[in-house]
Amino acid sequence: MDRRTFLHLAAGLSLVSISGARVAAAATWPTHTVTIVVGVSPGGQADIAARSVALNLAKALGQSVIVDNRTGAGGAIGAASVIRGEPDGHTMLMALSAAIVLPEAERLAGRKPLYEMSQFKPVARVLGDPNLLTVPGNSPYKTVKDLVDDAKKRPGEIPYASSGNFGGTHLAMEMFCQAAGIKLLHVPYRGGAPALAGLIGNQVAMTALGAGPLKGFSDEGKLRVLATFGSERHPTFPDAPTFAEVGYPDVVFFAWTGLFVPKAVPDDVLLRLRQAMREVMADPQTIDILTKAGSPPAYLDAPEFAAYIETDSARLLKTVQKIGKLE
Repeated sequence: MDRRTFLHLAAGLSLVSISGARVAAAATWPTHTVTIVVGVSPGGQADIAARSVALNLAKALGQSVIVDNRTGAGGAIGAASVIRGEPDGHTMLMALSAAIVLPEAERLAGRKPLYEMSQFKPVARVLGDPNLLTVPGNSPYKTVKDLVDDAKKRPGEIPYASSGNFGGTHLAMEMFCQAAGIKLLHVPYRGGAPALAGLIGNQVAMTALGAGPLKGFSDEGKLRVLATFGSERHPTFPDAPTFAEVGYPDVVFFAWTGLFVPKAVPDDVLLRLRQAMREVMADPQTIDILTKAGSPPAYLDAPEFAAYIETDSARLLKTVQKIGKLE
């Protein structure tokens, strides 16, 4: 055998070996506990999605799946921690829609972003719920008009709770304020659950969250939904009109929740994870848990989810740029 033939054969065997190793890696992955990082506090929409998914993802993968809440900076701390980890698919991020605008918000503030969305690959969308404009059960506001009329008399005085600067609630509420020509007092909390607690405790006059965290409190009469940011009425709160119905057709905001992995995760591992998520999102138990929580599943596989993000980010970035730098 001449040297050239030997080198070609060796190269071919090397490629076969590498390919075989990748197949073997995908077949054995995951080799230990899988962690889903959530950048907001327990009880919020992303947390509900992560815990619902973790339950059946563990069965689909044959490994334990845990949820790790790493709060701070509107979710940026959690996202950055996933990027810093080993990109082997064992650490994932369950992110809210605000994740796509937080890097731009950091740039507006003159700071270096803790992460970029280009550092992630989407795996699957889990939820795609519109936010709901919500007030305490004892609020004097019975309609959106009541709220707007009062806000015009007291600009900058009526407080609303958000899940953090440039989080989903902040974006939705500022979109509403811009359309209605009003100014409210923004009170950022460290996640959706603390924001909701502030509302229930009458520390603020309103907030805007997904249906999941709201349903139980609504059933108890502790809060009232005035309107949905969706394009049609929400099945969980059918009496609440859309903003289009009350005169603000451009006020539309969907607080989606999706699963991501670092960009460097091998494609074969990502494929295995996508297949597992397809099983999880079709599982009657997952569907039942999310539906009972008030947020029916809105599953999209990775390619469709990536296209959805591209469209949604263009719209949300415009809102962020209108808000501008926060003092």
